[in-house]
Amino acid sequence: MFTPLIINGREFSSRLFVGTGKFASNEVMRASLAAAGTQIVTVALRRADLSGAKDPYANILEFIDPERYLLLPNTSGAMNAAEAVRLARLARAAGLPDWIKLEIHPDPRHLLPDPIETFKAAEELVADGFTVFPYINADPVLAKRLQEVGCATVMPLGAPIGTNRGVENREQIRIIIEQATIPVVVDAGLGAPSHAAEAMELGADAVLINTAIAIASDPPRMAEAFQSAVAAGRSAFEMGLPEQGEEAAASSPLTGFLNA
Repeated sequence: MFTPLIINGREFSSRLFVGTGKFASNEVMRASLAAAGTQIVTVALRRADLSGAKDPYANILEFIDPERYLLLPNTSGAMNAAEAVRLARLARAAGLPDWIKLEIHPDPRHLLPDPIETFKAAEELVADGFTVFPYINADPVLAKRLQEVGCATVMPLGAPIGTNRGVENREQIRIIIEQATIPVVVDAGLGAPSHAAEAMELGADAVLINTAIAIASDPPRMAEAFQSAVAAGRSAFEMGLPEQGEEAAASSPLTGFLNA
């Protein structure tokens, strides 16, 4: 088995994070989380009932066992740093963990993260005692700056949210991983288990999957497939992949055996 993942001093055996949007029902979501073997689950704060009033239309938290999963609230929907910080503080006041996935994407079409507002919010949230997981473009300079201000991870996108296009930013993610002293979680755009395996083979510490599992014809089975892919990719990275060559090299001898 691969080595455990350590984030802010806490150990996790699973390197697959799972999001909770787009599932056909909360029951299907719950079954998929179990099938994935995940330990970290993200929930958009705008979909959660923080009032304690048991709103039947915002009851997603009732389907996520806090004894089994670390709930990672996310600030999806925030348009700027001030909104993201306010959402994070509301979540903490409502009793949710102070581990927060920081998302700020004001453009509703492309949903690309705002680097300036993300950095501002990260600085404020870290200073306020939050464990911050910032979702960012695959920008090595920004990733390093966020690391320096005390973020617990960086979460570069493989491709834009929900596109299922895979690791389009391979070279930038490789640089982020190379210079990181905190875990790197590839988040967004991974649409197939092979994409997750590729990210892990690059040296990512974890991946976050939502759409590809949620919209599958059998989400729990797809969750199992991603679990296997993440494990395989991480094991391959830890063992070391062979170098690529320009010329063919036979795996068995081509001469001498007829005269033996």
